[in-house]
Amino acid sequence: MELSLDLTKRYTLADYITWMDDVRRELIDGFVSIMAAPHILHAKVSSNIVWRLEHTVRNNNGICEVYYAPVDVCLPENGETADNKIYNVVQPDIFVVCDKEKLFNGKCYGAPDMIVEILSPSNRKKDLVTKLLLYQKAGVREYWIASHKSKTVTAYILQDNGEYNDGTEYITGEKVPVYIFDGYLISMDEIFNF
Repeated sequence: MELSLDLTKRYTLADYITWMDDVRRELIDGFVSIMAAPHILHAKVSSNIVWRLEHTVRNNNGICEVYYAPVDVCLPENGETADNKIYNVVQPDIFVVCDKEKLFNGKCYGAPDMIVEILSPSNRKKDLVTKLLLYQKAGVREYWIASHKSKTVTAYILQDNGEYNDGTEYITGEKVPVYIFDGYLISMDEIFNF
């Protein structure tokens, strides 16, 4: 049974967890955003990045954990913890959490250490603008935007002032450093090996 939601209404996590259907959606500032099924190259890039991040975690004594969509990440504001006060629930393509206390009730509560979003025509503006600002405000230390179309990764690192740097774009033939893993390098050719 498909839900009939008012897309002009503001919802919270308390509402979100009652929606028992197969539709993938996110809440951004309380407003529903329906998610489309990803392109097969999107899935390939995601798989390649997840594999390399998991390999890195294993080589660093497994302190962090790597997850991939669809897993809910709840981003409370102003220290709010009540479900009816959380207005941001996203399903990043990939995220890394090093503080396992943020993982409970099958979700992540609080900012992951790293998030990777992979661009699709339907999510381009949301990932490049809306989520970049949301993740910055939430305190996500490292945010990557990958594009299977241009075979690039743009990496944003949270600075001491609470804002992302201007982002650094990496292209095929280069290696992208994983900031949260002390600059461990991932080959762009391994990410985009198709």
